Amino acid sequence: MTLNDTLANALSTILFAEKNAQTECIIYPISKTIKIVLDIMNEKGYVGSYEVIKDSKGDKIKLNLLGKINNCGVIKPRFMAQVADMEKFERRFLPAKDFGMIIITTNKGITTQSEAKEKNIGGKMLAFVY
Repeated sequence: MTLNDTLANALSTILFAEKNAQTECIIYPISKTIKIVLDIMNEKGYVGSYEVIKDSKGDKIKLNLLGKINNCGVIKPRFMAQVADMEKFERRFLPAKDFGMIIITTNKGITTQSEAKEKNIGGKMLAFVY
């Protein structure tokens, strides 16, 4: 199985499990980016905790779901956004102001759009969740 975007695969797995009212899902393959995105989603209350399962074919993540995600996905192409442009992207990808979050990769690490605005740094759009 060849995957071009592991983050897109992980978020679609989560969304599929949420739509089917499952309490947990298995995500594989995994990467550092996926773990950081899941940490941010956990911190903001969209998903529960996760556990990395060591496997001979590659590691997997067993993720506990809370049933709080309406939609999530990656943003392709990965648009560059300055602080002044972030509101435009919020209107494009989120249903309402201050509802949901956009995850951004910056030169200071992966963070949410609200934290990036507070720190006055721009970056590339990775994903959205609401």
